[in-house]
Amino acid sequence: MEPTRCVIISAAPVHKSLAALLQPGDFIIACDAGYQNARRLGAQPDIILGDFDSAPQPAGGGALVLPRIKDDTDTHYAAKLAVEKGFSQVLLLGALGGSRMEHTLANLSTGLWLARQGVDTLLADEKSSISYLLPGQTMRLPYAPEEYFSVFPLEGRAEGVFESGAKYCLENAVLTADYPLGVSNETLPGGAVLRVEKGALLVIRTKRDGPCAG
Repeated sequence: MEPTRCVIISAAPVHKSLAALLQPGDFIIACDAGYQNARRLGAQPDIILGDFDSAPQPAGGGALVLPRIKDDTDTHYAAKLAVEKGFSQVLLLGALGGSRMEHTLANLSTGLWLARQGVDTLLADEKSSISYLLPGQTMRLPYAPEEYFSVFPLEGRAEGVFESGAKYCLENAVLTADYPLGVSNETLPGGAVLRVEKGALLVIRTKRDGPCAG
């Protein structure tokens, strides 16, 4: 049986707990220094690719070496490859945090591109998981008292935003990039339902422990 999920492992730091997200049969693409992250997680990449500006090219050959001057980031190239191979689900690890904020933002853009190709897309680190809600779609979040959820308009403005089954409900709301109305909500028993009519939403679920910067 062919795998339906591709796991893309990039170069931002990964916590060993993320190994629990891996499943038997996952097709794994390691991007640049992501092959070192794969090793930390006990995963064997099916493909290693990159321009290897953040790690030495792995010994033994077999890596797909990309040019350093290109339009695609290594992670976006891997995402395109996952779509070409027909995967319906993509999990991105090592795509958030690290010392390069612009890479995190680039990877969030790549996740949106994947979602628009019809791919069920999730980015995760040890504290948060990120998914996408596109116009006309409905997302159900299970009751999770141990976490917050937040929504942000990825295209600057989202209209017809509905949130029910949450501590703070929204009814046909408009979210804009300059006012974080959708931050730090909580699900109620029975779970929450999210919907957006116009504009893409970034949906972040975050564990409640740790300091708050808001």
